[in-house]
Amino acid sequence: MKDIVIISSSSSTKSRLNGIVQYVQRKWEYEGLNVCQVNIRELPAESLINSDFLDAEIKEALNKIENSIGIVIAGPVYKASYSGVLKTFLDLIPQNGLKNKVILPVFIGGTIAHLLSLEYALKPVLSVLGGKHFVTGVYAIDDWIKREDNNEFILSDELTERLNIAMEEFSEELIWQALRPQGTKL
Repeated sequence: MKDIVIISSSSSTKSRLNGIVQYVQRKWEYEGLNVCQVNIRELPAESLINSDFLDAEIKEALNKIENSIGIVIAGPVYKASYSGVLKTFLDLIPQNGLKNKVILPVFIGGTIAHLLSLEYALKPVLSVLGGKHFVTGVYAIDDWIKREDNNEFILSDELTERLNIAMEEFSEELIWQALRPQGTKL
């Protein structure tokens, strides 16, 4: 089975977004799925900004996406939209780089007021990249995640329930995609 790639645009190892990413990755790995990450903050900044497609780390990140069956796009919301770091990385993905992939958007922000950023800011860009199949996204509020001293995180019951529902929908869609005859549009 191909991998599921989690694209994280968290700017810090202490970000509460990392609690969501850890939860999703651990749960799927426990279920036997292959999960890998692309942490945008770990990519070389100059290569990212200059769209250096020859950079080995950029190539590796794009190869993970190309060879995946599903993508989780996790990021913080700033000023009612996703981060510039995420946009810079998305600009490197080829025109149809998300075609035939199941996509789960997961955002976190300080207030529920930015909930629609998934629908109105992120999804149009992902559609331009060939993304057509989105499962129900998850928007979390900072207060739903508590950071422990050891850089572990505790997620609220409401958030874990929402993540579990979205992850189950994602897994079901992967199964349906695998059952479709080759060449059938998603």
